[in-house]
Amino acid sequence: MLSIWAPDGIGEIESGDDLTRIVAEVVGRDLEDGDILLITSKIVSKAEGRRILAADREQAITDETVRVVASREHPNGVTRIVENRLGLVMAAAGVDSSNTPDGTVLLLPVDPDASAREIRAGLHARLGIAVGVVITDTVGRPWREGQTDIAIGAAGIRVVDDLRGQTDASGRPLTVTITAVADELAGAADLVKGKSSGRPVAVVRGLAHLLTGEDGPGARVLVRGAEKDMFRLGSDEAYAQGFAAGRRAGKDGIGS
Repeated sequence: MLSIWAPDGIGEIESGDDLTRIVAEVVGRDLEDGDILLITSKIVSKAEGRRILAADREQAITDETVRVVASREHPNGVTRIVENRLGLVMAAAGVDSSNTPDGTVLLLPVDPDASAREIRAGLHARLGIAVGVVITDTVGRPWREGQTDIAIGAAGIRVVDDLRGQTDASGRPLTVTITAVADELAGAADLVKGKSSGRPVAVVRGLAHLLTGEDGPGARVLVRGAEKDMFRLGSDEAYAQGFAAGRRAGKDGIGS
């Protein structure tokens, strides 16, 4: 049986707080071998000192941006979809100005997979149990309204369930089915954590078969490489790039 719950009692996290100790104290007595913890990246960022002064949030976004995918002006300003330092494509590079004092913003953890590994190891040392850990963040999605949570860091679980080579209910072979279970866990956990309930940690029980003996590859393997990305740019940006390439080709006499 699958069960998911989000305990109260985490409280406000400050820079330098021992997040593993806090989680162990609040959740530890209820944890069992095979449980999976889903931890909102915001409290990881706060504990790791990723809150910075930023009078201009846009500059903070620029500083975290590796590549602009799309940019659109609207009555309230500009929305930028970018690739950030972690390889994640998301609005505003993951820079967050909610639930943080005015004049400051939160950046994502420097290495969410490393953060997940550290928390997993710390919980094992304190509690003597084997759990999986997933660090989550909220994103929008192409072609879909609304937002959901995804895994940006993971340790001790299989982040994908590769079903290729198996057969479906009709006996046909599965050739492309790879389920992003870490993202599915992140979205399910968000249903019980909420956005403003003060419960940034959720526990999933009943999926112990997803756990691994080692830390595993982490959530970084969920990031699609450029060579496989069929939608690397926004439509306006792709058009502009193609138009510019055509003009350069014309000037060079290609095709004449």
